[in-house]
Amino acid sequence: MRSRTPWRSRMCAVAMAAAVVATGPVLGAAGASAAPRAAALVPAADREVHFTADGTTAYGTVHIPAHRAGRRLAAALLIPGSGPTDRNGDEPPGFTPHTLPLLADALGEDGVMSLRFDKYGTGRTGLGGRHSAPDMAAYTRQAVAAYDTLRAQPEADPHALLVVGHSEGGLQALLVDRAVAAKPAGLALLAPQSMRLLDMIDFQLAAGLDRAVAAGQLDVAQAEFNKRGLTRAIADFRAGRPVDTARLLPSLAAVLNGMFGPVNADFVRSDDALSPPSVARSIAPGTRTLVTCGTQDAKVPCRTVPALVSALAGAGATGPGLRVLPGLDHLLHPAGTPDNDPVIAPAARRALHAFVRPWRQAPAN
Repeated sequence: MRSRTPWRSRMCAVAMAAAVVATGPVLGAAGASAAPRAAALVPAADREVHFTADGTTAYGTVHIPAHRAGRRLAAALLIPGSGPTDRNGDEPPGFTPHTLPLLADALGEDGVMSLRFDKYGTGRTGLGGRHSAPDMAAYTRQAVAAYDTLRAQPEADPHALLVVGHSEGGLQALLVDRAVAAKPAGLALLAPQSMRLLDMIDFQLAAGLDRAVAAGQLDVAQAEFNKRGLTRAIADFRAGRPVDTARLLPSLAAVLNGMFGPVNADFVRSDDALSPPSVARSIAPGTRTLVTCGTQDAKVPCRTVPALVSALAGAGATGPGLRVLPGLDHLLHPAGTPDNDPVIAPAARRALHAFVRPWRQAPAN
């Protein structure tokens, strides 16, 4: 909105103009117009925040890139992948790829602030008194509370809110979009969960059996027997029948028993009830979207994402859309990079930069 000059200032300006007309040009520095002064530079900073969902306090970090004082910034909520994954995208001490701070840095290069948080079961947040994993709806309520917290930050532009989700966080980004009244302007789904959870697990474990055959660790008959047993176990779990994993390979049985046991069963059922393409059809037309898949991603291969991409297009999404990332794995690493190396490949960074182009601000200096 155009600022209005107070009446007293306008009157002074008229008097000054009359004096100049009467006496000719005013010479010297006293008569020169002062050059506009640039707003002060606010240096980049991280700020700790907390918020409450379902009576549990969650903790997070807001990353604010360097910017000029008074400038509102596009703001992205970062959502990690599955499991006990904290605000950094880590499961310490053994798994520390540091994915989310790296995404925050990449966004910060374009002047986009971000919020990442310790979801239930991780970091300072913990389980909030629970003894089992919350269901998917509870995770969504927590993420919505984080989104509202980001929107309320004094630097955030409430008209330029984004949600960036990695892996399972991609599905969660779609659920946040569906739940909030103030819709995000953009969704970035990085190597996202693109199928029902147990369909994806079936796909992943069957592919692992095929790799074991190719490596000479299993024969074809063993692999096929275990594939059939895997499919049967999933069908039994979905139908509420007892699941028998006794005849499966021990490694396969351990995965299924962990998912279907009392600690995780409620969450698994609630996630498996969701079809990511179906959720994607609810986004508002004009929402800018990015979907990435790495050609070396064994967890979410590119051939699993077309239905999700088609659903987004059918809903009227705009933006970069699908970006295939040659040679990248599920952690946005170049294939062969150790999991714990804190790196995001240049191709993934370029995709993210393309996504935020409408909200990009030149680096402050």
